[in-house]
Amino acid sequence: MGRIEKTVFISYRRTNKPWALFIYQNLTMHGYDVFIDFQNINSGNFERAILDNIRTRAHFIVILTPSALERCKNPGDWLRREIETAMDEKRNIVPLMVEGFDFGSPLVREALTGRLATLSDINALSIPDDYPLEAMDRLRARYLNIALSDVALPALQKDIQEVTTAEKSAANEAAPVSEEQLTAQTWFEKGYVFQEAKNLDEAFRCYSQALLLDPNLDAAHNNLGNLLSDLKRNDEAEAAYRKAIELNATDDKAYSNLGLLLSDLKRNEEAEAAYRKAIENNPAYGTAYSNLGLLLSDLKRNEEAEAAYRKAIELNPANDTAYSNLGVLLRGLKRNDEAEAAYRKAIELNPADDKAYSNLGNLLRDLKRNDEAEAAYRKAIENNPAYDIAYYNLACLKSILGNANSALEYLEKAIAYGFDRAWARQDSDLENIRSDPRFKELVGE
Repeated sequence: MGRIEKTVFISYRRTNKPWALFIYQNLTMHGYDVFIDFQNINSGNFERAILDNIRTRAHFIVILTPSALERCKNPGDWLRREIETAMDEKRNIVPLMVEGFDFGSPLVREALTGRLATLSDINALSIPDDYPLEAMDRLRARYLNIALSDVALPALQKDIQEVTTAEKSAANEAAPVSEEQLTAQTWFEKGYVFQEAKNLDEAFRCYSQALLLDPNLDAAHNNLGNLLSDLKRNDEAEAAYRKAIELNATDDKAYSNLGLLLSDLKRNEEAEAAYRKAIENNPAYGTAYSNLGLLLSDLKRNEEAEAAYRKAIELNPANDTAYSNLGVLLRGLKRNDEAEAAYRKAIELNPADDKAYSNLGNLLRDLKRNDEAEAAYRKAIENNPAYDIAYYNLACLKSILGNANSALEYLEKAIAYGFDRAWARQDSDLENIRSDPRFKELVGE
């Protein structure tokens, strides 16, 4: 016969902390021994504390919201690792689906790769906005009140037990989660879905509503910063990122996003400091390393840039953007074989990567492998029929090869899609068509 256990691990994304704390408070009140990483365990004990607490607890609850699985495409993502560990240990996994989460949505399907794909096969519990307490009753009565057989629950080592006790003490001192905080979470998640769908007006409305209900929701400030940055409202975007950081000094995403904004504004020292702070907060944050590499490459700090790209790839071997940017760096250093390999790896990982194809074409053109270069440019255009740079690169190749009519045809398309005429006027690659009257009509005097 199995036995009923009352030990629980709560796995959640930091953006959904109010939901995690609400569930922790409810279960604790009903006599459950619950672990939650509440106050950010220091990096020295983090991995052991997390994984050992999964192994020593019978039940594993994972909180699922539209934004929760965003980073799970990264094999090193901690939410992913937690779920996979629970699967390995054959724990009683209970997916809790907050309103708005849908296993069938494209955002979720894209994230549930590999072993995580089986998460959708597990019996999940929905938490309606209007009835969270009733959902908790069902959680305790039906999903946790089951007899488990052949479950070995080892004891925690003394040092990890001390960390666990400290986390529980901090969570126990937190104020009860309010209805407004949970409703704010719902508005935040709606905003996330609208933002991913490029419906910026609705996203702005939802984030604003979330912040009216919970002004301390740092994730909403961060995502609002992203939206404002997309709208080129840079001062407001910076203020939003800095507010997110003020509310949560460990917010790696807000620091990385602030770095992107500052880099675009050519405030390079501040951008580098922001990226490095993101990495300090989350040493496994591959995107921050990749963004740092791009900045260092622009600053001609090539060795540091290469190290940053390679660290991003080490942390996430599926990071096609890091491979593509590494290829650009290596091409500039005349390390052509390595550059080609990097571009081709980016394309292997993301066959729709128009930029990697176009950059590969440039490298192949440098190497006089013109037929291959043209094929790469055409593939970039196939992936993105409005890609002005790919049309322009094809125009340059045709000009160099002496095919004026084709060069002018592709130049016309490049300009139609927004390519800078001023650049074309002075580019030596177009020397062979410069005297053609059609060239002057396209680019002006």
